[in-house]
Amino acid sequence: MLLASEAYFGAKLYILSHQQKEIKEDYSEVNNIMHGLFSADQWKDEVAGIIKHQVRNFTMTRKQKRQLQVEVEEIIMALINKAEALVNKPTKTVSGKLKKFAIKTFVNTDDIKAQVPDFARTVIAKIDDPANKRKVSAMAMGKFKTIQKTDYIDSTSTVNTALHHKMYLKYQVSSQDEFNHKLVSSLAKIKTVTYNYSFGMLACIAVVLSLWWIFRKRVDLHATLFVMSLLFAFILLAVGLTASMIEVDARIRSLDFVLLGEHVVFKNQVLFFQSKSILDVVKILISQSGIDSILVGVLILIFSILFPIMKLSCTGIHLLGKKSIAENKFIKYFAFQSGKWSMADVIVIAIMMTYIGLNGLLENQLSGLNIKSDFLTIITTNNTALQPGFIIFISFVLYGLILSTILKYITPYDSH
Repeated sequence: MLLASEAYFGAKLYILSHQQKEIKEDYSEVNNIMHGLFSADQWKDEVAGIIKHQVRNFTMTRKQKRQLQVEVEEIIMALINKAEALVNKPTKTVSGKLKKFAIKTFVNTDDIKAQVPDFARTVIAKIDDPANKRKVSAMAMGKFKTIQKTDYIDSTSTVNTALHHKMYLKYQVSSQDEFNHKLVSSLAKIKTVTYNYSFGMLACIAVVLSLWWIFRKRVDLHATLFVMSLLFAFILLAVGLTASMIEVDARIRSLDFVLLGEHVVFKNQVLFFQSKSILDVVKILISQSGIDSILVGVLILIFSILFPIMKLSCTGIHLLGKKSIAENKFIKYFAFQSGKWSMADVIVIAIMMTYIGLNGLLENQLSGLNIKSDFLTIITTNNTALQPGFIIFISFVLYGLILSTILKYITPYDSH
């Protein structure tokens, strides 16, 4: 029952770990800074909205109206003076003289000039009229769209549209806000369940070790207990190697700045995201073209994966096999002396140091991006964290050390 429970918890943990990784990768892809803050297509929408709102909701203060009144009056007065100069210009034709006589007779330029302030106020009232604002807004937006089509085409627009459409279909949502909310909610549930399964696996191991204490004097049960303990160790190792161990997540949580008097806000802009298990790291290293990367990948594969598997297998063979097999140098070496070559514990320390180093580096770099002023506010967040896979792998290392100690006490043969 304990073994079945351990296997069930391990399988669920493995599935949920990969499901969590997939969801976070999709979330990071849709919210990547290249598709948001660094996308001209996004800026197009923001600027278009600002232009439309600014034109339609444009209002002038009394001071601005007085200043505009003076400007409009000067323009109208200049037009009147120019027209008067054209009328007073000498002419030799009969028709020209008749027009000049008629204008001077029926048009009093002094009266017109006296009405200039009223004309200026009428012009300002027309500009401030809501219907005219809508027309001006439509003209501005039309010109803006024309510039977009003729002068610049965002190369990422088509890619962004296709990506969002694909993701929305995958998660059955219709907008980015709905997409983000659904994925964040799913991740929170998965995280809770994943840790519950991790603690369930550790609880099973604790029960197994307590059984060793309870039946320490039952020599006839030692072999059975040890074989069962090895099966638990294999499950821990399998889950520890395949489940995500470390997650690096750096993002701009909020960027808010003022453009033309309006706030432009970008949220959850993912700068970098990676989630890897030990097997993922080995695959990546071995697939590289550089010989140094391949060599490191092979060393991790041999000393951190194959050696622990060989050690567990040889301990079982040593305990259950015939004396000739149990005393075989190869079997004894892996059962009792291969621990000094196994780098599973080194991997644990390496991952821990990597986490501490990356976490400190990201915190330092992201803190430099945090800005708060009247016109610009940037808030960053570092979500780098160790994952349940690390807990399971370090549990395997400790559990393996305990089993090695137990084997030395219960083996019927020489352990040296």
